[in-house]
Amino acid sequence: MHDRSLSRRTLLSATAATAVAASAAAVPAYAAGAVSHDHRDRLKRLISRMSIEEKVGQLFVMRVYGHSATAPDQADIDLNLKEMGVRTAAELIAKYHVGGIIYFAWAHNTRDPRQIAGLSNGIQRAGLEQPTPLPLLISTDQEHGIVARVGRPATLLPGAMALGAGGSRSDARSAAEIAGAELAAMGILQNYAPVADVNVNPANPVIGVRSFGSDPDAVARMVAAQVRGYRSAGVAATAKHFPGHGDTTVDSHTGIPVITHTRQEWEEIDAPPFRAAIDAGIDSIMTAHIQFPALDASNDPATLSRPILTGILREELGYDGVVVTDALNMQGVRDKYGDHRVPVLALKAGVDQLLNPPDLAVAWNAVLNAVTSGELTVERLDESILRILRLKERLGLLRRPFVSEGRVERKVGTRAHLAAADRIADGTTTLLVNERGLLPLSRRREPRLLVVGADPASPTGTTGPPTAVLAKAFTELGFTATALSTGTAPAAAKIDEAVAAASGRDAIVVATYNVTATSTQRTLVTRLVATGVPVVALAIRNPYDIAHLGGVPAALATYCWTDVELRAAARVVAGRADPEGRLPVPVPRADDTGQVLYPVGHGLSYD
Repeated sequence: MHDRSLSRRTLLSATAATAVAASAAAVPAYAAGAVSHDHRDRLKRLISRMSIEEKVGQLFVMRVYGHSATAPDQADIDLNLKEMGVRTAAELIAKYHVGGIIYFAWAHNTRDPRQIAGLSNGIQRAGLEQPTPLPLLISTDQEHGIVARVGRPATLLPGAMALGAGGSRSDARSAAEIAGAELAAMGILQNYAPVADVNVNPANPVIGVRSFGSDPDAVARMVAAQVRGYRSAGVAATAKHFPGHGDTTVDSHTGIPVITHTRQEWEEIDAPPFRAAIDAGIDSIMTAHIQFPALDASNDPATLSRPILTGILREELGYDGVVVTDALNMQGVRDKYGDHRVPVLALKAGVDQLLNPPDLAVAWNAVLNAVTSGELTVERLDESILRILRLKERLGLLRRPFVSEGRVERKVGTRAHLAAADRIADGTTTLLVNERGLLPLSRRREPRLLVVGADPASPTGTTGPPTAVLAKAFTELGFTATALSTGTAPAAAKIDEAVAAASGRDAIVVATYNVTATSTQRTLVTRLVATGVPVVALAIRNPYDIAHLGGVPAALATYCWTDVELRAAARVVAGRADPEGRLPVPVPRADDTGQVLYPVGHGLSYD
């Protein structure tokens, strides 16, 4: 069953399956807006046939190890047994009746498009073999930029801040349409993107370039564009992380951030992108594991806060779509109450989907016990399950849960998609400094290039390392380029090696990565500038590096070190593309962060 249609035998195998098909018989594969009363009633009848255990399971979205739903590698079987007490995805679904699965590269779910499509189909077959046959909502974090779970040969697009630098809503929508079309072809119909956080804190360790920028209205426009792009591709977008994770210096994976914005500041800074997402028809919104005292004086994490999720998101903003938690294995949500209370409190706060708890048995049984004890009512579960089924219905899953494994490669990583990614990336590179018109470099005037600098682990599925990708790109553009990796914290010997390698070169391109006041990357750049060879600094993640690199004659920002962004930067440096990007965040001075070195909108041109 590799096509997008349920077999007749499958549909007739159980009365519940027939009810599922009937509930969606008159609904297009993907329809915006609310489900009709007639369809709502049919979904409610379907819910009434479910056991309490099935209802509890429907609320969970869980990780699982392996490339196959029924025959994963032995190492993945061992991990599944250790963490969940099951061998495979099919066993996980049979035991816990989970409503969704989240894919990760590190869980070995995303080897290649055909394998991913096969895994998705295997998961859906397992869902339809349950007592109440139901397809699963398969999700992943395919933000693009620095967060991408599905790598090459899938198309890897510029991330949010790069798109923010480009400033084109059309490009933002096109990027989402491409991303959505490829995800849908692999059976992934819920994407945890776009990031709706407004990054107003340069020291933010977890959002940063995952945000479109620091201007709430600009972020709102880009978020809305991407929501519409994903919707047009038949994929549920997810705006995250409500009520706003953009102003923090703590990573919620490891601690509990506290947002100190006033209620008025929240209205002006954090809320606009979420309002725009709702207006654009967002299908799901992800919660943040943050404390926001101005919104909830109890200081419960927003994920567990009824005043925030029900009072503000549901009642004030009028949102009635699916609310999904951020991952429940993150430390920010676990410290205050413990793993057995978190899922129950999240549901009481207004959550619908419980994402990736550290111990599924503990979380699942906690919810079941809360229902049997009366702490949670069956009606409360039904409310969330109805939202989840409404979403599955709108996505066409209740009628057509399978994808074509044989045709997936004709839809993923296509020549047209890859060309569009390059075109979009060309509009994102930002030229910050260009003293005496050093750039663009000429392959006749400066033919011999040295490419040095940071080589952080490449985002999922890119070729990397960055210095090698850049050197190859310059070589293809007609230069003679040599790569030398110096790392994110170059030692003195490595800096000496780079300085020696600069001899006889016509120009140096140095890739920097999140430079700080104490970073030895500063020493590397200073020493290279002192050689007298022209230096071009390329910030391959945060655009704030330039504040620590006084003296460089040319500097650019790419906002990511995926291949598509690095190739675009090389084209800009070589004059094959104009630098069209403009800073979507201000760059503060290094010696006085209260003062702005380069404002929002700064960016030089070659004209």
